[in-house]
Amino acid sequence: MREMDLASRTGPRIPVIIDCDPGHDDAIALMLAFGCGRLNVLGVTTVAGNTTGENALRNALAVLSLIRAAVPVGRGADSPMLRPLETARDVHGESGLEGLSAPRPELRGSDLTAVEFLSSALRQSPVKVTLVPTGPLTNIAIAFLAFPDIRAKIERVVLMGGAAGEGNRTPSAEFNIMTDPEAARVVFESGVPITMVGLDVTHKALIYPREVEALRESGRVGAFAAGLLDFYSRSYRSKGFEGNPVHDALAVAAVFDEGVITTRHVRVDIETRGEFTAGRTVVDFGGVTGRPPNARVAVGVDRDRFIAHIMNAIAALDAGVWRDARPDRM
Repeated sequence: MREMDLASRTGPRIPVIIDCDPGHDDAIALMLAFGCGRLNVLGVTTVAGNTTGENALRNALAVLSLIRAAVPVGRGADSPMLRPLETARDVHGESGLEGLSAPRPELRGSDLTAVEFLSSALRQSPVKVTLVPTGPLTNIAIAFLAFPDIRAKIERVVLMGGAAGEGNRTPSAEFNIMTDPEAARVVFESGVPITMVGLDVTHKALIYPREVEALRESGRVGAFAAGLLDFYSRSYRSKGFEGNPVHDALAVAAVFDEGVITTRHVRVDIETRGEFTAGRTVVDFGGVTGRPPNARVAVGVDRDRFIAHIMNAIAALDAGVWRDARPDRM
C-alpha cells in the first residue's frame, strides 16, 4: 500500500468507527471517510439492512480492498433485534451493490464480531471515539446493552437515519430506523450525544449527473463510484429527483466538517408500536413534551460544500494522496 504523510494536509484526525450496510451510498461514505484525510478510521463494522449480513460484509471488504484501506472489519447482526429483516433490494439490488461488478475482496473480515470489536476498540482507545452508523442501529444497540460501560468512551454518535418530515420506507419512517426501531430507541435513550442526519437534509444533498461524470474521469476509484451512482440513481429518477441523494456520506462529512449541516438540539423519540407510524423519529421542535433534548437534528445542508468533500476525497484516493488506513498510534 502506498503511504504518504498527510500531516500538512489534515492536522490531527478524528478517531471513528463506521457501522454500515453497503449499499451504494455506504460505499461512497467509506470512500469519503478514507479519502478526506480528516478521520482516523479504527475499524468498520457491518450490519444487515440494505442487504443481507453476508452481502454487507462482502461489499464492505470489496470497497475497502478497492481503496486499499486495511482496517479491521467485523460482521454484525444478520437481522434486527425483534423483527424480520426487510432489505432495500428495490433500491440496491440483490447484491446490495448492483449495477457493476464489485472488485474481488482482497481483505478478510476480523475474527471479532461487530459487537466484540466495538467493545474492544472503545475500551482500548485512550481518547473518546465517534461512532458513525449509516445503517440500522442493531449493532450499536446490542453493544450498548451488552457493555454499558463503553458509552463513556463515545464522543458522539453521528448517524444517518430518521426524518422529521416525510419518510422513505413508509410515509412516516426512514429506512434505517424502520428496519430496527427497537434498536434505535435503545440508542436514542442511551444518554450518548447524538447527531441525527436524516432525510430532511440528505434529500437535499444531491450529486448531479455532471458531477458523476467528473468522478468518472478522475480515475479507478472515481469510475467505480460513478458506476455505483449510475445504478443507484435509477430509483431516484423514477421519483422525480434531478440528482442523487448520497445519504450516508453526509453523516461522514458532518463528523469532520460540522459546518456542512445546521442542527437543532431537540427531543427525538422512536415510535415502535404505531400501526401507521412504527419507525417514526418523533422530533419535538416545539418542546411541547417537556422532555429534555437528546439529539442534534440536522435541518439544513450546504450541498456544494458536501459534494466538494466527496469529489476531493475520491480524487485523493485516485491520486494516492492518502495514508495507509491502519489506525494511528494515539
